[in-house]
Amino acid sequence: MRRRDREVVGLEHILAILDKCEIIRLGLSTDNKPYIVPMNFAYEVIDDQVTIYLHCAPEGRKIDMIAQNHNVCFEADCAYRTLDAPAACEWAAEFESVIGEGTISIVAEETQKIHGLDLLMKRYGFVGKPQYQPNQLAAVTVLQIFVSTIAGKRKRKA
Repeated sequence: MRRRDREVVGLEHILAILDKCEIIRLGLSTDNKPYIVPMNFAYEVIDDQVTIYLHCAPEGRKIDMIAQNHNVCFEADCAYRTLDAPAACEWAAEFESVIGEGTISIVAEETQKIHGLDLLMKRYGFVGKPQYQPNQLAAVTVLQIFVSTIAGKRKRKA
């Protein structure tokens, strides 16, 4: 990271930023062509391994790209606020962000798929234990990112 003064140190602090973010942007690439898409997400940490869960339709551009290249990147940001100033080049912004890389796969095993969906439902406010009908489970794909690198960055008003 070029600006060490803005680096967020410690996994718990990075995850605290991620908790504030509403969406994550997933970056995919195939045939030397990048693709980025905003998505709902949830995550869990087991033995310092961060795993991010996403959901989508069972077919489409994301699925095609994942089949060709399992390497992904992601970005999430929040707390953005423009800081104006008298001179144009003095303007700035406050923000918090998380960026990382990992490998993505489609969750095939049904109990793990339900686990990912449960995490997503809980993250976005569902109370209790969600129930899924077989046709609903068949109509959704759950993706899993095993995070290999993750970093946080923050800028606050001086």
